[in-house]
Amino acid sequence: MAAKVIAFSNQKGGTGKTTTVLNLAGVLADKGKKTLVIDLDPQGSLTTGFGIDIFDLGKNIYNVVIGQEPLDKVVMPLNSNLDIAPTDINLSAAELELYLKPRREDRLKNALEPVRQDYEYILIDCPPSLGMLTINALSAADGVVIPMACDFYSLVGVRLLLQSITSTKTELNPDLNIVGILPTRFDQRTNHSREVLQELRDKLSAHVTIFQTVIHETVKLKEASSNQKTITDFSPEHRAADDYRNFAEEFIVHA
Repeated sequence: MAAKVIAFSNQKGGTGKTTTVLNLAGVLADKGKKTLVIDLDPQGSLTTGFGIDIFDLGKNIYNVVIGQEPLDKVVMPLNSNLDIAPTDINLSAAELELYLKPRREDRLKNALEPVRQDYEYILIDCPPSLGMLTINALSAADGVVIPMACDFYSLVGVRLLLQSITSTKTELNPDLNIVGILPTRFDQRTNHSREVLQELRDKLSAHVTIFQTVIHETVKLKEASSNQKTITDFSPEHRAADDYRNFAEEFIVHA
């Protein structure tokens, strides 16, 4: 059975997108589910988060999307159930280079086809923009998860993103589904976070799945990242680890 390909996208930065891909992938791998993560963000935060030196990569996902290498030639194993297609800053050049390529929207989709049978899940960490790299991810994906920080401007941005995804579905990928919106960076101590979460559920739950799991704001996630570990490896008893284990259970059902 071919892997489910899920893009994690939000054009706004600071929503916990990379943190979510990293920690979800860790939990899925712990559950024995063969998973590939693709770092499609030129910042390379996902690559760095898994302890890989982005300044000493050689071939990476940049070479794949511009057609120089097949995907299996750049994939690196992280553990027995988890692989990564890493990236570095060169990927930023692909935004311009892809405009000159035929079928530029489908470069990643075509690259994924030969490896889809090797995995249960392929998770794509998109850049915080709606440029050609994100369009490639949405074209390749079966579904999209939208991590949304619990603040007012993120809520406004999500509404715009939903419109863009609908457009992509119509024009490029009719099979693309919105898996759901994941509330992140939730600070239960503030009225603002609670109000934004409630408005999200009130205004959008009739149109799109809002995951019941909420990822709480905590410095422990930053500490795990700085130690280049998933939260379940770094602090398995912490509430943040429970958050991502709970999210994984929901993700498996909805994806």
